[in-house]
Amino acid sequence: MADFDQETLAYIRNNNLIGIKAGSEREKFLPIWMVLVDDRIFARSWGFGERSWYNTFLTDAYGQIQCGDKVTAIRASVPEEDESLQDRISQAYLDKYDKGENSFYASGIIKPEHVAKTMEFKPIE
Repeated sequence: MADFDQETLAYIRNNNLIGIKAGSEREKFLPIWMVLVDDRIFARSWGFGERSWYNTFLTDAYGQIQCGDKVTAIRASVPEEDESLQDRISQAYLDKYDKGENSFYASGIIKPEHVAKTMEFKPIE
């Protein structure tokens, strides 16, 4: 599988909300938080609803991300690496989002129940 291009990585690095479509049934993009660790893209689910983007990806791993006008087809997966990767993802969330009105959510999304809902996105060629 290929890596994301630098334009997409820069967009995610510099923007708080990135559009995501989970699975093949969704019609609209949902704005969510995404972070980068070693130029890999990760997101954690805030909500735990049955129809959440996270749960949709568990049954249909294909979707899209939207960075400005650019749409990229993706495959989502639960990262299998060790706890140190999750710690780095948590730190990336704090570095990017722990400011102003986002601080409440930034400190929440690093709690175990949200860490357990981490997805990684990879581009599809």
